[in-house]
Formats: sequence, structure tokens, C-alpha cells
Amino acid sequence: MDRVTVIEARLRAALMPEHIEITDESAAHAGHAGARGGAGHYALTIVSPQFKGQTAIARHRMIYQALGELMHHEIHALRINALTPEEQ
Repeated sequence: MDRVTVIEARLRAALMPEHIEITDESAAHAGHAGARGGAGHYALTIVSPQFKGQTAIARHRMIYQALGELMHHEIHALRINALTPEEQ
């Protein structure tokens, strides 16, 4: 299973999003320290009702918690756009 599929599966299981889009931007960061170590750069747009009433920081923490150890080994950078269904 590729990284994007693993990331998506973890986020779906934890946050039950209505929409999720993950873009692997690793190729644009070739030569970067994190890329040399094998970790990737990703952009994430995720829409979940679980974000309702949560600050941006809390939403990011929810995502980091769902991704667990991937944030330390497989993901070097993650650009996040976390929205509620009403914010779409």
C-alpha cells in the first residue's frame, strides 16, 4: 500500500471525513533534507463534521493524532486545509 493510501485510510478511520484530498508534493522538494531521508511532502484538504467548534490548532492536532508515527517517519511536511462541511 502506498503512503497516500495509508494516510487516507488513517484519516478516514479517525475523522470520518465527507471529503478528503491528498496530493503528494514530494517531487517538488527533491534534495530537501526530509526528502533525502525518504519522508514525503503532502498537501491535505479534509472536510469533517468532527472539526465543528474546533480551532485550527485543535484540528491539526486531531489530524496528527490520527496519523500517529507516520508524522515522525513517513511524512516530513504536511500542508493542511481542515474544514467543517459548513466551511466548504
